Amino acid sequence: MAFRMQASVPGLIDVASEKQQTLDLYGPDVKNPGSFAYNCVLARRMSESGVRFVQLYHPGWDHHGGLKAGFTKNSEETDQPAAALLQDLKQRGLLNDTIVVFATEFGRTPGAQSSDGRDHHIYGFSIWMAGAGLKHGFAYGATDEIGWKAVENPVHWYDYHATVLH
Repeated sequence: MAFRMQASVPGLIDVASEKQQTLDLYGPDVKNPGSFAYNCVLARRMSESGVRFVQLYHPGWDHHGGLKAGFTKNSEETDQPAAALLQDLKQRGLLNDTIVVFATEFGRTPGAQSSDGRDHHIYGFSIWMAGAGLKHGFAYGATDEIGWKAVENPVHWYDYHATVLH
């Protein structure tokens, strides 16, 4: 099995066989190996080939300063590819039994840190999930009026993980 896995990698990471229309869906960075867009295409290809767990990572979200510029840059690099991944999975019938989770390691304080940053925050933050039979357009829980703490349906990570695994 290990040999089969290793031998399949060259074909799996070669996106040259993708239709131009598909590549365009993921955005201009899709042809740059290591970019989030490229990795989203690889995630779809891996899912298509039977890989059961794929994790994508996009660095550079730890904005203790330069918040506006950093969030603008990161959003431009992730929004279109993440949306394209969902659309591509759905078009191929893979979203029915694939769960996509977009999360961080922690939230951010609602107030500024220094002049243009935000500190780590454990009391309230958002993630989004799609696919695998999840209810569409559904929000669960809420924070207080300033986003400091979860006050409606707070979920502990243990329960969240149990839900995802279920």
